[in-house]
Amino acid sequence: MSRKDALWIVGSAAAALLALSLITGTGSLFRRAHSQGPSTWNQGTISAGYIGSQLKEIDKTHSALIISYDLENNTDSDYRLTDGPGVVILSRLKSDGSYSQEQPIRLGYPVFLPARQHARLAIQITQSFNWPAEEDSAYLEKMRDFVKQRLENVGEFVLFDETNHWQLELPSGWEQLQDASQASD
Repeated sequence: MSRKDALWIVGSAAAALLALSLITGTGSLFRRAHSQGPSTWNQGTISAGYIGSQLKEIDKTHSALIISYDLENNTDSDYRLTDGPGVVILSRLKSDGSYSQEQPIRLGYPVFLPARQHARLAIQITQSFNWPAEEDSAYLEKMRDFVKQRLENVGEFVLFDETNHWQLELPSGWEQLQDASQASD
């Protein structure tokens, strides 16, 4: 076989592979990603305000820290938010502003937010925690320490809805909890 014939066979094989990838959709996915250009997250169309936090016993060795927010839809469109693979909730750290996923954070329940209306949203952090007996003299202090450990370096939570490409900043408010607990000591 001559060198010219070998190059022709290799070139034909490459063309066949390219055609096959276009037929199967790989090429179209690549083109679509580049044609859209860099995407930005839609921010500010929904605003959130901190309402409160609650520590809930799941069982004797697990707890859920539930943090509630009031959402305001500033758009003319309804908005639905359900827990699932398209929703990612991250902590934004106070120390350097970076995102963290070291705590498992999820939505507490699905949310329907009508256009130009308010609704409640809760996020939930589930962790191992050996619940002290209520008669334990350090009961309240152990609970406070658990919550403090979960929130002391968190500046805010940020929710990303990958389906709608929305970013929602969930501000802190738990500093008031720490200030109140220090005042009561």
